Amino acid sequence: MGDAQNILIIKHGALGDVVLAQGPFQAIRAHHPNAHITLLTTRLFKPFLEKSGLFDDIWVDERAKIWNIVKIAALRKRLREGAFDRVYDLQTSSRSSSYLKLFTAGKVPEWSGIARGCSHPHTNKDRGVLHTIERQAEQLHQAGIDSIPDVDFSWAAADLIKFPNLSQFAILVPGGSAHRPEKRWPAVRYAELAVMLNAAKISPVLIGGAAEAEAIEIILKACPEAIDFSGKTSLEDLVTLGMAAQFSVGNDTGPLHLVAAVGCPVTVLFSKASDPARARPRGQDVTVLRSENLAELSLDAVVETLKMPDKC
Repeated sequence: MGDAQNILIIKHGALGDVVLAQGPFQAIRAHHPNAHITLLTTRLFKPFLEKSGLFDDIWVDERAKIWNIVKIAALRKRLREGAFDRVYDLQTSSRSSSYLKLFTAGKVPEWSGIARGCSHPHTNKDRGVLHTIERQAEQLHQAGIDSIPDVDFSWAAADLIKFPNLSQFAILVPGGSAHRPEKRWPAVRYAELAVMLNAAKISPVLIGGAAEAEAIEIILKACPEAIDFSGKTSLEDLVTLGMAAQFSVGNDTGPLHLVAAVGCPVTVLFSKASDPARARPRGQDVTVLRSENLAELSLDAVVETLKMPDKC
């Protein structure tokens, strides 16, 4: 259906999910080069994805509660007025699948996803055990898109002028879901790593937000020379830093997906709380270390995976 005029892509999710959808975004644009493509996503990602050039319009989905009749009615009206020929539901959640029903009184578009009754269902019953990239590639294949290009985030890159005095550095991402502490390698281990990097003339650059304040404080106390960029980096900044860093170490969290996607060598740490087979970052050089309890993962095991100067 390469000549479709109006295409809708649905993708909410956390940062890592959106990063992993970049290839499918590019594939859909390539398959529908002349279409008007609208992305339905969350507010956080609109400013970033607007710069990609892949979408003609980006709508913010407030993901209203089902009982919020006014907002659901507004979404229904907007979707129907979009006159979409096809919808690619890359979120494939119960929420996004339910949006198919919002079209039933008007023009019903072709639909790629898992919504009951959709025209192009992803039929693999084992889709839930696939990595996101393979799952979405298979979904698009069943909708007639056979090729997923290499991920390209060059549109988001800037130069390092915003980050003076950075030459040889490594990115440390000590955070993760605030409600999932078991997914974090202890801050004291990151502190030890920062000290080791600094001694090797590799500046430790700390990435995080408010939820990582305590961990970053622990690291800075042990290694005052570490560069604290927590709360100071946009998604574009992460792309820029990822392209220039020697390597990165972090937990299973969104920023690590982004720096991995732009080619930074990454060591990502997983506990038993999540499955790297389904959700690990993808990139040119990604090493996964998994321990049932990350508190038991040694510093030596992590350092062994890194491209330190004496290993180059």
